Amino acid sequence: MSEQTKNHRIVAAACGVFVLSMLGAAYAAVPLYDMFCRMTGFGGTPQIASSAPEKITDRKIRVRFDANTAAGLGWEFRPVQREIEVKIGETALAFYRAKNTTPHDQWGSATYNVTPEVTGAYFNKMHCFCFEKQHLKAGEEMDMPVQFFIDPSMVDDKTLNGVQTITLSYTFFAAEPPAQTAGAPAAPKL
Repeated sequence: MSEQTKNHRIVAAACGVFVLSMLGAAYAAVPLYDMFCRMTGFGGTPQIASSAPEKITDRKIRVRFDANTAAGLGWEFRPVQREIEVKIGETALAFYRAKNTTPHDQWGSATYNVTPEVTGAYFNKMHCFCFEKQHLKAGEEMDMPVQFFIDPSMVDDKTLNGVQTITLSYTFFAAEPPAQTAGAPAAPKL
């Protein structure tokens, strides 16, 4: 084998490794970006908390609620209350209402964010309908709770002193029923 042939094989192997690495990076980009956003609040992604903070400040902030339904899901979806005022650090409970307006069962999954985006690192959800797929039978209506608080450390972030309002926004999308587990009844077909 000539030296030139050997060099061509090395270059071809290096190119192959590079292409496979880029395919792997592209495949991992979405879950890694999602994990990054959930950890940092980047892009207005709220945090998930298991317990409420011990400190409640005197500073109040208005939380507005927004609801959207993507094409393909025959649901009416809206906040029960348009906005509430909470003290930073105080645990609050709000409700959204969804109604399946179709003649068949449907599953939905909600995505969420907050604006201004920089407040995502401080907006913490303890309980939310968005953590699981939701099922509504034909014509069924359901209230869906979200329990949250705004991290008291937000008052220490001087760049957010002017923030008076945070908007929590959800969009529901059509979803497939969860996979059937052994011994569980079959999920209804869409």
